[in-house]
Amino acid sequence: MSRLRRREALWFYLFASPWIIGFVVFLLGPMIASIYISLTDWDSFTPPKFVGLENYTRLLTEDPVFWKALWNTFFYAAISVPLGLGIGLWLANLLNKQVRLRKVFRTLIYLPTLVPLVATAMIFKMVLAPSGPLNDVLGVFSIPGPSWLLESIWVKPALILLSVWGAGGATVLLLAAMKGIPRELYEAAEVDGAGAFRQFWSITFPQLTPIIFFNLIMGLIGAFQVFSQVYILTKGGPDNASQMMVPLLFNEAFSFYHMGYASALSWLLFAVILVFTLLAFRTARRWVFYETEVK
Repeated sequence: MSRLRRREALWFYLFASPWIIGFVVFLLGPMIASIYISLTDWDSFTPPKFVGLENYTRLLTEDPVFWKALWNTFFYAAISVPLGLGIGLWLANLLNKQVRLRKVFRTLIYLPTLVPLVATAMIFKMVLAPSGPLNDVLGVFSIPGPSWLLESIWVKPALILLSVWGAGGATVLLLAAMKGIPRELYEAAEVDGAGAFRQFWSITFPQLTPIIFFNLIMGLIGAFQVFSQVYILTKGGPDNASQMMVPLLFNEAFSFYHMGYASALSWLLFAVILVFTLLAFRTARRWVFYETEVK
């Protein structure tokens, strides 16, 4: 390397060093340490005892709560993510039309995403109470409202309902993408006799697929890591009907002090998220459209 290139490289590493140091100390270092801890029996009060793959074997073959939490997380992600995307797309399409008070409606739809999740969960705890406002509304139509957070069959739908409350974030991104679609495409489609549905399916939706794909990936990662809603509303009950992976991990680590077991659980969760993310990227080749890409 020339003297100038060495000087440029030195300045680059100098300016990047705060991030590099922070990454190594606060992310890479703990990740490597957690791999070792997952291979030990450690209760945080006694020295770690190396046990190999015993924690992983116990999780996969002897712990029924793990499989129930995994199923609950799958169920939650499989319904809440597509439902949130569908509602966000529907709202964005409505807000893209020329209607009065458009800006007011946009603000109202995005506003729930600005409310802290803990506050939102506390509000929904009152709304979903047996004598709460939601059951009062159902009672007007002579529909007996269930005990949403106290019945095994209704607790997961209640958590999914809470997740839809934050659909405004996806709505804003989709609406911004809609604004970037050239108007000439719709005018040409109208000349060819295409109706509103055909224009949406053949023009709007393909142009939105990169944003939909981004929201899908982020939604999957967020759904598999759901914690605050479960911890505040149900703590995994009743009878582990709402137990999810991260709350289970939290209980094992900070309630029972099974640090090695919790570390193994975290790496299994990482593997699950990685597999589903890779599957999403694999299928994206078939339905995600980029303007610069020729297929």
